[in-house]
Amino acid sequence: MTEPTTIPEDLKDRMKNSYDAIAHTYNAKLGTVLDNIRLDYVNRLLDLLKDTGREEVTILELGCGAGIPSTKTFLDNPKPSIHVTANDLSTVQLDLARQHLSDHVKSGKVKLIQGDMLALDFPARSFDAVTGFYSVIHLPRDEQVLLMQKIATWLKPGGYFLANFAEEEKEINVMENWLGEDKGWTFWSAWGAEGSVKMVEEVGLEVLVRDTRESNVDATFLWVIGRKGA
Repeated sequence: MTEPTTIPEDLKDRMKNSYDAIAHTYNAKLGTVLDNIRLDYVNRLLDLLKDTGREEVTILELGCGAGIPSTKTFLDNPKPSIHVTANDLSTVQLDLARQHLSDHVKSGKVKLIQGDMLALDFPARSFDAVTGFYSVIHLPRDEQVLLMQKIATWLKPGGYFLANFAEEEKEINVMENWLGEDKGWTFWSAWGAEGSVKMVEEVGLEVLVRDTRESNVDATFLWVIGRKGA
């Protein structure tokens, strides 16, 4: 198969349709495989948020998927009490999140927003933390830069950013039938480890953690925790 050399204009529509089609397969095949590493960093972030001494905090989760385990872990956290704004491109994934987080949806602790993460708009200093697990990497590289600029604005002073990026630099990476699904057309993009750290630093965030971790899905990711200056 020949690797594409251009990014399709209908990229977001294609990605939405793909995740709508493969949502159940994705969660069944990759949910537990990816959870241990992800929860390690979720718990690191929770420790940092506890150290702030705040009773309540707000988190924006970009690409929340079916709402488990990260969104639910945040919402179930007793102290600080966490309110989550959870975004995903896939309608099916958000429907699953609505089921998995039903009690928190009813209580108003979580707000679910469907759509392109780059199109989100919030006032400056809205969130104590912004996270993106296996999600920001679906954006083209230039859009990742634009998103980081937005994230730096959305964070409160002293707020945290947590996400993972692909270790290998690659402008276009496409799989036609990801996870063996006929409708599993999927796109990824990456600045690589050094380029991703530079991107985070260039929007004014101090990088506290930069770990390279191999996953069980034949991929190596850079995990970053950044902090906005107080």
